[in-house]
Amino acid sequence: MKSFLPLLLAAGIASAQHGPPPVKAPFLKKEDSLCTNEWWKRPANPIIDLKVPRDQVVAFGLYTVHGGVLKLNAQLYPLYPEETREVRLELEKDGAWSEVARQKVNDLGWSTCFRIEKWDASKDVKYRLRHGEKAMFEGLIRKDPVDRDEIVVAALSCNSNKDRGLRPEYTRNIRHQDPDLVFFAGDQSYDHTEHTAAWLKFGLAFKEIFRDRPSVTIPDDHDIGQGNLWGEGGKQAKAGAGHDGGYFYHPEYVKMVERQQCAHLPDPYDPKPVEQGIGVYYTRLLLGGIDFAILEDRKFKTGPLGRHPMKGPRPDHIRDPQYDPKVIDTPGLQLLGERQEKFLADWAGMRDGVTMKAVLSQTGFCGGVHLHGSQGNRLHADLDSNGWPQSGRKRALRLIRDARAVHIGGDQHLASVVQHGIDGFRDGPWSFVVPAIVNNYYGRWWWPEDEKPGANPVPGSPLPWTGDFLDGFDNKITMVAYANPDPRRGKADASAAPSNGWADGYGLIRFRKSAGEVVFECWPRFADVTKPGARQFPGWPVVAKP
Repeated sequence: MKSFLPLLLAAGIASAQHGPPPVKAPFLKKEDSLCTNEWWKRPANPIIDLKVPRDQVVAFGLYTVHGGVLKLNAQLYPLYPEETREVRLELEKDGAWSEVARQKVNDLGWSTCFRIEKWDASKDVKYRLRHGEKAMFEGLIRKDPVDRDEIVVAALSCNSNKDRGLRPEYTRNIRHQDPDLVFFAGDQSYDHTEHTAAWLKFGLAFKEIFRDRPSVTIPDDHDIGQGNLWGEGGKQAKAGAGHDGGYFYHPEYVKMVERQQCAHLPDPYDPKPVEQGIGVYYTRLLLGGIDFAILEDRKFKTGPLGRHPMKGPRPDHIRDPQYDPKVIDTPGLQLLGERQEKFLADWAGMRDGVTMKAVLSQTGFCGGVHLHGSQGNRLHADLDSNGWPQSGRKRALRLIRDARAVHIGGDQHLASVVQHGIDGFRDGPWSFVVPAIVNNYYGRWWWPEDEKPGANPVPGSPLPWTGDFLDGFDNKITMVAYANPDPRRGKADASAAPSNGWADGYGLIRFRKSAGEVVFECWPRFADVTKPGARQFPGWPVVAKP
């Protein structure tokens, strides 16, 4: 592979305590231009003000604790050439603060990660991230809630840039519900070539949620600058749409995105990089007796271009309901890839300290959407979903079932709870795909063309189209709950006033250990859970027994 050392040297990625020369990144002609080179000379941009007061340059921190190791990612605003690139970590003990580590900030992305071993997870510990004399971000490393019977996870996805607001409704609700873990399933950024600025805006919106609790953030396609991603083992994509497989933008940009979003995750199960030197982050996180497998849906998946007979205007879209689904499940196609399949097989047998298990990933393992963007745009099958390739889907679901795990994902802009079928209906794991954080720009609907329920519909459900269905790939699914946008809204309108009618919101998942059950809750964005009478979307909550 071509060496990028000369380019990195030109980029000014140095370790001197008192600033390197201005960042020069010739390979980032478009990617991350707002935060590289002489960023301070640029006019204000619509994403976020980068020229913050110098006592505010520590933007936020993200952390996890697993296996006696604390990993804490510090994200800074861009620094001026004369400023130190050093960040300090302080911990409080017996009312006094002490410095425990220092780390150099990477000028490409302005982040760094602390790794503290032999961490005592039996008590709460306050932390401070400090830069210079005055800049500071303070939070709390929570003790492991292993003694509690109920462990709660908040799950979010798809943070559209069509709404640049700061999401106070999410902060209010989620802090009130006080989950033990917050999971962001992808698309934290929709500003394809400006991830750092958009990531800072994301942190500004959500930092009060993850300031004092562990968090999992994993990038999806929009985060790395693509509308869709079939990573195909890290190869270089030739097409901007990415359907030939691989990553379209420079690998150093992709690595920066993963460094910013994933460096605080527990160490990868198998850290061997993929092509172009792009890293991996699939791993496990044990919290409160709940064992989370964190997957990379996209990184190893085969691109659809040239892999099957075209059945639509795009290689990833099938519009012909009469096609034979078998023709697109061709030999050699990968979904999770052999490395992650081995990880899941091993993970299923990891039971020390484990009461229940869950898989966290970007998207769902079926085609759970009929209408895309507007009610007039019916798509029979979407190869961007994990419903394809069908053989890879079945392997993944068997592994998740063998672990007795549930699945939690995002990406689809449509909240849904499905029980998957592998060989027959309802013989697979449960899956909760959470709604979009902002959904007023590209709504999606579960809307069977014949407008009839499936076999064995959910008794007493307020929703008309539950029950057993075949998706567009002939995968067996049982639709238990879904949250469609209001059909009267028609095509999504980014200028529309805030309303629960767009079906945006978040998921809350309660793992009840003694009962061996998982409760899926789905909360509308503009519900106020601090007030009596707040209601979830119709059809929720859903109780599942893995």
